Amino acid sequence: MNDDMALVREYAASQSEQVFETLVSRHVNLVYSAALRQARDAQLAQEITQAVFIILARKAGSLSPKTILSGWLYRTARFAAADALKIQRRRQLREQEAIMEGVFQNEPDAAWEQLSPLLDEAMAALRDKDRDAIVLRFFENKSLQEVGAALGLEERAAQKRVARGLEKLHAFFARRGVDSTAMGIGETISANSIQAAPVALAKTISAVAITKGAAAGGSTLALVKGALKIMAWTKAKTAVVAAVAMILAAGTTTPIIIHHYRAAGSIFSSTKDLTDSDNARFAKLTGTMPTDVARTFFDACSQNDWEEAAKFWPPGALKQRPTFLNAFTNIYGGLESVSLGKPFKGRVIMFGNMEYGGVFVPYEIRLKDGTVKKWNLAIRCDNPEHRWYYDGGM
Repeated sequence: MNDDMALVREYAASQSEQVFETLVSRHVNLVYSAALRQARDAQLAQEITQAVFIILARKAGSLSPKTILSGWLYRTARFAAADALKIQRRRQLREQEAIMEGVFQNEPDAAWEQLSPLLDEAMAALRDKDRDAIVLRFFENKSLQEVGAALGLEERAAQKRVARGLEKLHAFFARRGVDSTAMGIGETISANSIQAAPVALAKTISAVAITKGAAAGGSTLALVKGALKIMAWTKAKTAVVAAVAMILAAGTTTPIIIHHYRAAGSIFSSTKDLTDSDNARFAKLTGTMPTDVARTFFDACSQNDWEEAAKFWPPGALKQRPTFLNAFTNIYGGLESVSLGKPFKGRVIMFGNMEYGGVFVPYEIRLKDGTVKKWNLAIRCDNPEHRWYYDGGM
């Protein structure tokens, strides 16, 4: 496991078929099982698996050395399966069920029958780090020590990361009527989530993927193209998460703006609710919409994930205000997000004649001391990279 990315880098440099076959043999069961759960069709699952490894072959040189390969492959399988199901939507459910009856060699237990149809949707709702931890711990049955080593964490921290991911899965399933404990969910996933791919599939994958898909069929290449589009879209959304916050005040000459909760008598000189077309434009431009940016930001504060939050502040900002982050975390660490309102465009008149405009998301949060705060989170994306930034309002 620890040398996965070393092998990826070696393959990217040498294009060695033997190296790629090693990567395929390690992870083909994980990818095939994820594809099979979502496609409910053994043949289509093999095609999705083929597409995933073609994408790996194409993108091997661009993956970060810190990538958790099994987590990356799992996410890519999700993207490829989503595109495959769109293509295959007209396939009759009865045919899918008949194929599935012949695929599963062992009849799954009752708990797995409840979890299986929802599992990949639940996993998609997790943050990347939580999802990687769950994949390593329960899909690949790694020890907590191995999970920690892969994620760069102490074993105790890895245990907390896994527990957090399980609790999120538990909440997801509970909302959908699945009665199970978090530990029960983990045990069920561990016992049932991975199934052996057809014996010849790994060899076929390596032979086709090594050519970057040149020898693949038209339907497989269509899946590759569709999955790559989804991945590009998701990467844009991830860039937003990595830039949710930015300090507006940079020195004594820059005014600090306080954005009041929008109500009668507010300091806004004008407001206008965002329309569906506004949100669609933001989604196309940045990969996400204002409400999702606000939710991501408050989730990070709620979970005290300051390792992640430290990435949100732009280079140089904290040098100018070195005490800002400590003051911010002391107040907002562990907050509870109560509600988010409808985003709007607003303009504020400051100091009599100075005007500021941006996008605002009304929020209600409960701080760890019990204080309830209603305000507006100011965000903006009017920069060359079209990245959303936190711009005040806390």
